[in-house]
Amino acid sequence: MVSNKRDAGALAWAREAGLPALCIPTVADPETADDRLAAALRDHGVDLLVLSGYLRHLGPKTLGAYAGRILNIHPGPLPQFGGEGMYGARVHQAVIAAGVAESAIVIHLVDEVYDRGPEVARRIVPVEPGDSAETLEARVTAQEPAFFVETLIRLADGRLELPDGH
Repeated sequence: MVSNKRDAGALAWAREAGLPALCIPTVADPETADDRLAAALRDHGVDLLVLSGYLRHLGPKTLGAYAGRILNIHPGPLPQFGGEGMYGARVHQAVIAAGVAESAIVIHLVDEVYDRGPEVARRIVPVEPGDSAETLEARVTAQEPAFFVETLIRLADGRLELPDGH
């Protein structure tokens, strides 16, 4: 488990579960952080990188070493409601403003451009009459963890494959 925030709850959870947990700050020196992250992942034998709440852009060494093997979850339909700065409440506000009937939770591969990588799995989340960004966000957020875990299990047991044969 790696986070760029020392106080991330996931780091404490990983440590309590006996899992390796590492904080690699990214703001002050992104290049060094990329070197450290790529090395830590390699040294721990990581095969698949799963981003969950990691809002920093990955560096070129990590992206190159794990091309086609980095997953992220996005709280809205892609590509329409993705891209730099499109996370959290901003996505739901844009979905509501667009007047679309459906939102989605999308698990996708990560590359050097925010939210551009190929889609791996999608779960439709209807936009209900009278929805606000807050009510839509609550429904999407409630479904994200289980959907991510279900998708990872399907990948692990071979019922789902990564795009491009990865």
